Amino acid sequence: MEFIADLHIHSKYSRATSRQMDVPHIAEWAKLKGVTLMGTGDFTHHLWLEELKRNLEDAGNGLYIHKGVYFMLTAEVSSIYSKNGRCYRIHNVITAPSFKSVEKINAVLSRRGNLASDGRPILGLDAEEIARIVFEADENCMLIPAHCWTPWFSLFGSMSGFDKIEDCFGKQTEKIFALETGLSSDPAMNWRLSALDRFSLVSNSDSHGPTRIGREANVFNCELSYAGIRDALKSKDKKKFLYTIEFFPEEGKYHFDGHRLCGVRFSPEETRQHKGVCPKCRKPVTVGVMNRVEQLADRPIGFNPENAIRFKSMIPFIEIIADIKGVGKESVVIEREYLGYLSKFGTEFDILLRATEKELLKGLPENIAQGVLKVRKGQVDIKPGYDGEYGIVGLLKTEEKTKKSEEQLSLF
Repeated sequence: MEFIADLHIHSKYSRATSRQMDVPHIAEWAKLKGVTLMGTGDFTHHLWLEELKRNLEDAGNGLYIHKGVYFMLTAEVSSIYSKNGRCYRIHNVITAPSFKSVEKINAVLSRRGNLASDGRPILGLDAEEIARIVFEADENCMLIPAHCWTPWFSLFGSMSGFDKIEDCFGKQTEKIFALETGLSSDPAMNWRLSALDRFSLVSNSDSHGPTRIGREANVFNCELSYAGIRDALKSKDKKKFLYTIEFFPEEGKYHFDGHRLCGVRFSPEETRQHKGVCPKCRKPVTVGVMNRVEQLADRPIGFNPENAIRFKSMIPFIEIIADIKGVGKESVVIEREYLGYLSKFGTEFDILLRATEKELLKGLPENIAQGVLKVRKGQVDIKPGYDGEYGIVGLLKTEEKTKKSEEQLSLF
């Protein structure tokens, strides 16, 4: 069966996370989005683990269910440690097929750090050691390097990562078969590194709030079971792992280089021209994902590996509405309108991926329908994100926005 999965989120027990990131709200918003399978996130946290056990029903196949939505037991662990005289900061997503496996992992990790401090615990453990602990607990667990290009906390991060996956995971490398691309990169950027050809590239929302569930996701056509999904990722079978749903990478918080405090946004070429230094404060800029890929790539832009899993770039529907309306996406009015449109079509992904042009024009205001169609065609204008600032999406041309602003002013 074909289904959409978002395997990396956080619970209300993680820092800077909505109090609504509990099981009922996660399931509710997964249904609205059209996501069949959610990661639980944060299984290392004792209070969240108790809530998961209370709220989830065992499906008998390595997954769990709450009101029609399936869940996979997942967590993200932050490793901050020194190796060969340098400090590394690596985030990894862990998946497990049972609560028994989770308890084995937690028992070992709790002796090495404080798991109760946060939903995403910070441990002074080498990433290779984390992997060893996970695979010794259960060989069917998966360890997926999280948002693997983010500058500060990732496998290939420009500020605190490695140049090669083997340097990070050592003897455990062969047991890892999937990488998470993160919001600031897409599969095409990763295809430029031949060393990544054997890995399945997954995309997840890393959501800290219900409305952001599914902003990146994975589309499978396999058995809806833990083993079925693990096999689809390990085999990199195009008939089972169909495609990923991606942000346009420019919208991610670290696509370009820059210095947020000074409002300096640089392309990789501009960074080279300024020798990596902010022209305002004279401090080093944060080197973003695009530049980092350039540093490690051994293939040209546009290279397309034969075994690559396809992807589709999307903008969340609520952002499309907000941009066209000229209102912030957090607005209550925008959310009400968003939910109204979903009631006509079914789910957000029905609108973004499945509805025909005729159906969109019939069920949506013309300007919003055209916005969805523009996104499908990649006709978007995005000012790239940098140094922790999300990119700014623009679907309307400048002259259209000016006209719209004049029309709005005339109402007052």
